[in-house]
Amino acid sequence: MKKRWRKISPGRSGWCWQKAAVFDFVEMSVDETDERLSRLDWSAAQRTSLVAAMIETGVGIPSMCLSAHRRFPFGSRDEAVRERAREIMSKAIRLARDLGIRTIQLAGYDVYYEDHDEGTRQRFAEGLAWAVEQAAASQVMLAVEIMDTAFMNSISKWKKWDEMLASPWFTVYPDVGNLSAWGNDVPAELKLGIDRIAAIHLKDTQPVTGQKSRTVPRRAVWRRLRRFRWHLQNAA
Repeated sequence: MKKRWRKISPGRSGWCWQKAAVFDFVEMSVDETDERLSRLDWSAAQRTSLVAAMIETGVGIPSMCLSAHRRFPFGSRDEAVRERAREIMSKAIRLARDLGIRTIQLAGYDVYYEDHDEGTRQRFAEGLAWAVEQAAASQVMLAVEIMDTAFMNSISKWKKWDEMLASPWFTVYPDVGNLSAWGNDVPAELKLGIDRIAAIHLKDTQPVTGQKSRTVPRRAVWRRLRRFRWHLQNAA
């Protein structure tokens, strides 16, 4: 059976509606808004309540989409922003540990609202290495998303970071839409990282490289994943 999933942000209605909506699992979203960031500060009672709801409904939360680092990036020129980035990372790892979340998806941006240069790249490298060490200590996987900017827009680029960090707790979380939008050979990119892919986002996108409008090569993607025995239920 194909697994059905959704990335959700828990609101007033809580989490118990997932089962009625026929989702097999969900992905927690912690984005750059103050409302979403506040979830990193949930009390022990709130965390316990959510774990109980997962057990009761059978709907798990295997992954967290941590896009808050777009606002507070490791590569920022502002030391206070970098400190906030580390605080967010530490709290996210702690929340993942408490809720049983196995994978935290990281945004592959050195900076987003600032100009990129060699300094932002170096600071990002330092922050990422630190983050992987923290996650490894809690046995939580960090998986970098293939992004909508040139800094990390392919698995080929991610591989350089993988070689540098050389950690079993550092993997890749390709967004097939972003891979396609940048004109990558999507099946070839998936083959390149197949043994290091933690999960996949599958969506359509508009191209950013000047080629004619196109859609994600879904059939080719599924064929590639099946060929390497990468089960469809893992494709989040």
